Amino acid sequence: MGIPKPLVQLNQSFIVLSVLIAMVSYKFILLLPFVIGVYTLVTKKNPIIATGKGFLKKPLSEYIMEDKEQQIFNQWIATVCLGLSLVFFQLSWNTLAYVFSIMVLLAAGIALMGFCVGCFIRYRYIMWKHRRTLTK
Repeated sequence: MGIPKPLVQLNQSFIVLSVLIAMVSYKFILLLPFVIGVYTLVTKKNPIIATGKGFLKKPLSEYIMEDKEQQIFNQWIATVCLGLSLVFFQLSWNTLAYVFSIMVLLAAGIALMGFCVGCFIRYRYIMWKHRRTLTK
């Protein structure tokens, strides 16, 4: 079963907003999307998406669906990058912290515009694995 696209976009918007707020004010706002990301990866249930379901106007089947496994892969990328950003802020390695925050911000922002960076990475990885099996 997939995830309705508006709910995926809600999660992406939450990440973008959280990172933007963290970059201009309190850095540890990043804890919120990081903790939600860890929870999502452990339980395979995203609280932002679960909350958003109640606001959908149409039945779930009437929405364009996004692949759940792809969204979990994307969540891994975002959560690792947010975690590294938090660690780097804690160590006062601000340049690296901002680099990882900006990577998450850009990936989620670009996904909202229609291009999924995580999808591209996963596709290239799957194709690389496939080519390796052909050459053995």
